[in-house]
Amino acid sequence: MIGTMPSNISSVCIDSRKVVENSVFIAINGSNLNGHHYINKAVELGAKIIVCEELPESIFENICYVLVNDSANTAGIIASNFYDNPSSKINLIGITGTNGKTTTATLLYNLFTSLGYYCGLISTVCIKIGDKEFEATHTTPDPISLNESLYKMTEQGCEYCFMEVSSHAAHQKRIAGLTFKGGVFTNITHDHLDYHETFVNYIAAKKMFFNILSSDAFALTNVDDKNGMTMVENTKAKVFTYGINNIADFHAKVIEMHIVGSDVIINGKEILLPAPAKFNVYNYLAAYSVAILCGINEDEIRTTISKTIGAKGRFQMVPNKENKSIIVDYAHTPDALQNILSSISELPNIERIICVFGAGGDRDKTKRPIMGDIVSKYADIAIVTSDNPRTENPKDIINDILSGVKYENNKKVMTITDRMEAIQAAVRMMNKGDILVVAGKGHENYQEVYGVKHHFDDVEIINEILK
Repeated sequence: MIGTMPSNISSVCIDSRKVVENSVFIAINGSNLNGHHYINKAVELGAKIIVCEELPESIFENICYVLVNDSANTAGIIASNFYDNPSSKINLIGITGTNGKTTTATLLYNLFTSLGYYCGLISTVCIKIGDKEFEATHTTPDPISLNESLYKMTEQGCEYCFMEVSSHAAHQKRIAGLTFKGGVFTNITHDHLDYHETFVNYIAAKKMFFNILSSDAFALTNVDDKNGMTMVENTKAKVFTYGINNIADFHAKVIEMHIVGSDVIINGKEILLPAPAKFNVYNYLAAYSVAILCGINEDEIRTTISKTIGAKGRFQMVPNKENKSIIVDYAHTPDALQNILSSISELPNIERIICVFGAGGDRDKTKRPIMGDIVSKYADIAIVTSDNPRTENPKDIINDILSGVKYENNKKVMTITDRMEAIQAAVRMMNKGDILVVAGKGHENYQEVYGVKHHFDDVEIINEILK
């Protein structure tokens, strides 16, 4: 440490633009920006403590410099301390995995709220403190915002918080310094290789979450996923399993699935879940298991979860007077698309599956042809369109998707670059008994084209067409 530590601190910042008088500025060498380049700017704006991995060339006399080995990890610890360690005052449950994080976290929030608990939620869709909802900018916020939200939850009397933990957040140590009551692993499949580069790195990033759990916490893992037990092999937490296909601490047997839900038996007790697909049964089973591990009465759980719905844009049925079966879903990975389409194909009395989908620009390109192969295999009609092309040419993304379509499935595939026109065409070609899946954007209410965000909501578009 160089300099004298000031007695009063006004805020903790990792973004120099948010620095005010008497702030602590933590310089993090991130994937896009190096905070060390903004130390002088932070000092100009009033920072009195600089936490960094390398000292700047210019050292000011009235500034305290703290040299650390890992700024990212230190940021989480400082943020937690600054907000009086809020995660230790609330039952914080983290959910990680490729698919199902948002649905499981939201199910838990809705379930525990219905059971009479005051809860918080940190998810891709939104942040909730009790019944108040706030916009979410990341699946898992930065450590400053995260601890601030947890602090507000404790101030408002929240007993539980259910939080998505992304692989980026674990790798970037945004969850450092937090105390978790439990962690949940849903599954892991092909995604985010633009960031992690290899699947091995992606698994390692997810595993970091379970590695930080304490011996007082629980680790609940999906035993049906081939990497489920790998995730928890080094954890100090007490390990529990859930599954459908294998022996587990919490086991579900699916008796029958239909468009409005699934009849299942969980640990010997029959229950009707509002989960019209096998992959969604896993999400409900995970939520059911967490509730038991938190000491909730099992009969209360069974009664309440049968009426509990999941997140917006996750297997969301769009009600309409024409009785058309239209589903909006966030599925934007190969595995998520296969899960939803294969599950629908198993439902009774289905004539045709029509699927509108695309792939995001400036993201993992290797999954695009795999998505094209999967949708063209399961759907009777596949309409390839734009998702969020961002800065890429939408037609280039569509061509990447089409490159994965096998010859024998070519006749089932058409391309309509404009997403609104694609949805219109899909709705108009529906016949009785058909199911339409509009995939990729789910809860999102915008479309980003050439770097500009435009208002676009799949559900709103569908409702307008049906009028």
